[in-house]
Amino acid sequence: MASSGATAGLSLLSASTWGGSDFAGGWGARRASSLLITACGQVTSLAGLLCICLALRLPVPDTHYLIYAAIGGFEGAFALAIFYRALAMGAMGLTAALTGLLTALIPVLFDLLHSGWPTAMTSAGLVLGLAAIWMISQTQGSAGRGTPAKALLLGACAGSGFGAQLILFKLGAEGGVLWALTSGRIAGSAAILLTVLVARPKGGWRGFWLAGIVSGSLDTAGNLFYMMASQMGRLDVAAVICSMYPAGTIALAGVLLREKPTMRQLIGMGLALGAVALLSA
Repeated sequence: MASSGATAGLSLLSASTWGGSDFAGGWGARRASSLLITACGQVTSLAGLLCICLALRLPVPDTHYLIYAAIGGFEGAFALAIFYRALAMGAMGLTAALTGLLTALIPVLFDLLHSGWPTAMTSAGLVLGLAAIWMISQTQGSAGRGTPAKALLLGACAGSGFGAQLILFKLGAEGGVLWALTSGRIAGSAAILLTVLVARPKGGWRGFWLAGIVSGSLDTAGNLFYMMASQMGRLDVAAVICSMYPAGTIALAGVLLREKPTMRQLIGMGLALGAVALLSA
């Protein structure tokens, strides 16, 4: 097994690109439908992945690997739609924090059952990382008072879906990372296009394609780095570090949009640095 440092490094790259993807998608959603942006990102990145796999003449892996990735891509797309719905109900900070925590916690529990307990230092890093994810995802006005119960329920469903996607992508990538990405994108594109047909978003078509291409490309790169990290080291380490991606979104918003992070988020970023140090050791 590769060193924990390589796993942590690839996971950080994944978190950074995922954070950039969310920033691009969020920026575009100010003028266009988030569903259209997501659909554009899924379809355009799928086209690119197919071209790469065919150009390189990569051997197609066994069917069960493709099925793992396809299920992950399909249910992950629906989880994203559920997450957007939960955020629209209010109390975005608490809902996002719950979703982010479950996204990391479910792969951690899976890996504990599958691979056993890690070392004491890694265990401390995982606990610190989960705390960091909770703190980073909090925003002003995140208190639980007045939070719609349905929003928290949908947030929990979305987080469970994202966590399951990380597990399925790890299993699918064992047969080949690029084909796993492609299989996941095929299913994800079908799911999000079905959602668009059902939801029929009205208005907000201006410039969705540009935000979609940028966010979709960054999301695909993040998936690539995550799959590589999950193959080189423990799944729980990769999942926890990758799930710190909101820090990247916050950092970009601070630099480009002059949006100041809250004190709680700054503390969470500090905890994240400590967690990465422990998980890299």
